Amino acid sequence: MSKKKFTRRKQKIVGTSERPRLVVYRSLRYTYGQIIDDYTRKTLVGASEMSKEVREEVKDAKSKVEASKKVGEFLARKALEMNIKQIVFDRNGYKYHGRVKALAEGAREGGLEF
Repeated sequence: MSKKKFTRRKQKIVGTSERPRLVVYRSLRYTYGQIIDDYTRKTLVGASEMSKEVREEVKDAKSKVEASKKVGEFLARKALEMNIKQIVFDRNGYKYHGRVKALAEGAREGGLEF
């Protein structure tokens, strides 16, 4: 039997100034989120569990999933202050479950539209 090679194509997700991109990164310990405008190449909002503003909210979290949800809610608050209501979600190659899903749900509950 011969082995078939499968090539994987990654769809390029691009954020504009009208609809920036929410990127998720997760390390073994923390979850990070950034809202980026790809045309001007600027990070508009960024947060993680280590951010000073989020650290107080995350202290009460019992798990990493709950902490990720708090990060998503914080990102949504900051984005709404900057009049950003619609975003493009970039899960950065991670499966949509666990901490990535919690961050997305937190952002949705905070008022962002995907």
